[in-house]
Amino acid sequence: MRVCITGGTGFIGSWFARTLSERGVEVVALDLHPPEPGLPLSRFVHGDIRDPKALDEAFAGCDSVLALAAAHHDFGIDESTYFGVNETGSRLTCEALDAHGIRRVCWYSSCAVYGDCPEPRHEGAVPQPNNFYGASKLAGEAVFKAWTETGEGRSCLAIRPTICFGPGNFANMYSLIRQVQRRRFVVAGPGDNHKSLAYVENLVDATLHLWERHREGFDLFNFVEKPDLRSREIAQAVADALGRRRAGVRVPMWTALAAAMPFDLVIALTGKNLPVSSMRVRKLFQLETLFEADKLAAAGFRSKVSIHEGIARMARWYLDEGRHRPAKWRLPPRDVLRPNR
Repeated sequence: MRVCITGGTGFIGSWFARTLSERGVEVVALDLHPPEPGLPLSRFVHGDIRDPKALDEAFAGCDSVLALAAAHHDFGIDESTYFGVNETGSRLTCEALDAHGIRRVCWYSSCAVYGDCPEPRHEGAVPQPNNFYGASKLAGEAVFKAWTETGEGRSCLAIRPTICFGPGNFANMYSLIRQVQRRRFVVAGPGDNHKSLAYVENLVDATLHLWERHREGFDLFNFVEKPDLRSREIAQAVADALGRRRAGVRVPMWTALAAAMPFDLVIALTGKNLPVSSMRVRKLFQLETLFEADKLAAAGFRSKVSIHEGIARMARWYLDEGRHRPAKWRLPPRDVLRPNR
């Protein structure tokens, strides 16, 4: 068995590569970024999913595709790049699947497709994306659904994960752990808003559990850990994992937003992605991101690692290794990357 993972050297892709390799599966990775030393790949293709030649080279000899490559950061990506990667890249992926006779794919969408959709946000709810990322992911879902409807045994399992974290990740949870560890974290307001999370080892296990059982057609699942935690509980779980009594001082929301204004100005003037901004304060301590996972539970999956244990594992990785490494921002280029072959 040989699987191609697009986005295979990224955070989630690397976890899949290691897990599948342990199960005796050959892994081919297609990515804009070279793999870290030691990543167990049978082949690496340096390329872009918007480049048909790269897809053709990567899919050669593969039995199935795990399509993870995406434009997904909330900073530094324009509308055309979101749709170029997440929608056009999906269409080109489907064309390459047909060219190589591959009928089995798992594609990662996102809970961002729900946007302004009222609760409960389950798979049967009508998505109302409120940003380019969510809208482009919903467009990608439509591409894969249409591909399966052409028949001939085509199969697509679509996964909508919420915010994913774990060892090796340099995104939101990394920033939270770093700020708490450096005693620079502030709890803004009551912190009563829920923040659905996904721990990477559980996400990988759930995806493989579902993919092994999926046959024909298009189906989709949310991936969300349960129970959901409130933002103040997440911050305290980080503090506990680091051996701190509390995550940081508590201040009124208006104070935190006022303190973030100078950072907003620097971001506007320089275009730098700073760890502090009013947008980040609101996202962490005001925005409710609550999603449901009843369909996943009905499929017989149960996470092996609790949220608190997942946070503790990431905190240990941060102390042992992560804090000594610079954060990595894997932004796709605006123009299609076509390396010399």
